[in-house]
Amino acid sequence: MKLVVDENIPLAEAFFADLGDLTLLPGRTMTAADVKDADALLVRSVTAVNANLLQGSSVKFVGSATIGADHLETAYLDQHKITCATAPGCNAVAVVEYVAAALLELAALRGESFADRSIGIVGLGNVGSRLKKVMADWGLTVLACDPPLQEKGEPDLVSLEEALQADVVSIHTPLTRSGDHPTYHLFDAKLLDTLKQGAVLINASRGAVINNNDLKAFLERRSDVSVVLDVWEGEPFIDAELAQRVEIATPHIAGYSYDGKVKGTAMIYKALCDAMGLKTKNTLEDLMPDSASLTIDLSEGVVIKSCRDLVQRVYRIGEDDHNLRTSLQHPKDHRIAAFDQLRKHYRVRREFSQVSLRGAEQLKNELPAAELEKIQALGFRLPRA
Repeated sequence: MKLVVDENIPLAEAFFADLGDLTLLPGRTMTAADVKDADALLVRSVTAVNANLLQGSSVKFVGSATIGADHLETAYLDQHKITCATAPGCNAVAVVEYVAAALLELAALRGESFADRSIGIVGLGNVGSRLKKVMADWGLTVLACDPPLQEKGEPDLVSLEEALQADVVSIHTPLTRSGDHPTYHLFDAKLLDTLKQGAVLINASRGAVINNNDLKAFLERRSDVSVVLDVWEGEPFIDAELAQRVEIATPHIAGYSYDGKVKGTAMIYKALCDAMGLKTKNTLEDLMPDSASLTIDLSEGVVIKSCRDLVQRVYRIGEDDHNLRTSLQHPKDHRIAAFDQLRKHYRVRREFSQVSLRGAEQLKNELPAAELEKIQALGFRLPRA
């Protein structure tokens, strides 16, 4: 079996090498000639998998190590009986951790807490549902909005208009252009104008869910609103003027925990084996390298006075913001390559539940109960009382 694989899929060789001949290529520049003789194509969201890429090829299976499928022309795949698999939920934990880190950062910048505020969560899939639980555990009032789920009878949901009246609005929808509830440019000038004074808007879903031109014009009028963008319309080219106006700007890495990325690889590996009638031999536990482990020894003079202090020991969102802004200083024709390099060479970022804490007993004695609850809600493992 011949497999063409995006070179940035982590542990691709470890998972897939025993299945056949691997060809590793940059995902953004894959061509029809590259995949013509392939039996399986394994990609990420940067590869548009459509008729232009696959027509005339021998591809029988497409696997995307991503939660989204807007880069896949599923109608073409169905028509040509090409099996397709994605990795739903693989990076949900990482995206929730990103949103939490962003809120902690904004709270520090503002000198305030979001604990007694409200958050509107737009989209209640794998990410939104996890975020709902964490934010409720943090003490925020959660206004969850998901029209398709509401139509199916899901309880405790609110309208989009109600969700937009929250102090924080976090977007976690797929990108869709048709159907009863399309999300393409859902957040346009009219909708943005309904955000309350001093609101926070976070988008870690897909860039084009927000009309970026409308957002830029909105922020010229409404400097009171703080915006966190991890996704951008027109990626990999980023609107530098818009980036200057947002509070936190990152290069589509919200879900880029090492755990989430490798989980995505494992999910499409299993899907490929199932589709080809092969026995799975490799597991996530067996292949996770020791070099990815992270231990924080709190008994060696590490000062933790808040949840933010501990989060920053694992994930500094400000570093991602700084790196993207630095890349935007390049000439326009170099920005695309710079954006891709930030993602290709992204550091190993472990999910909070995978971090080993030594000497964590002292946190129970030194931190306020509210901070401990935030830490535990994020998945950090603390010793039982």
